[in-house]
Amino acid sequence: MKFIQIIAALLVIQVALASARNAYFVFSDGTDEFTIKLTDPAKIAHARGLISGAVTDAPHINGIIVKQPAWYNPFWSFYLDSNTISFFDAAMEVCDAGINYTEEHLAEVGGALLPGNRWCPWHSRVVREV
Repeated sequence: MKFIQIIAALLVIQVALASARNAYFVFSDGTDEFTIKLTDPAKIAHARGLISGAVTDAPHINGIIVKQPAWYNPFWSFYLDSNTISFFDAAMEVCDAGINYTEEHLAEVGGALLPGNRWCPWHSRVVREV
């Protein structure tokens, strides 16, 4: 019985440590808001720097769309894969689309709209940490 309690305690610690490595941020495209999950400490620091104003370079969000909802982004039917998220100053037009437009045309994402599911909304700005 004690062995099971030790295993359960270790699992709780592991889940807590994994949660501590994640940070959630909201970005706006000027009209709508979208939540992303960051797991990389450097990207988390960059996002926090953008919010505080200490960082001004690479203010926009870029990543690969996953066409399914995420618990932390309940208003949209898609999310960005945390492993693909990066920040940019300028990007090609082919990956630019607003949040709501992307939602409304989600079935077309990956084809002519946002090839490869790459999304880089040019007007995206990190506005707060959740």
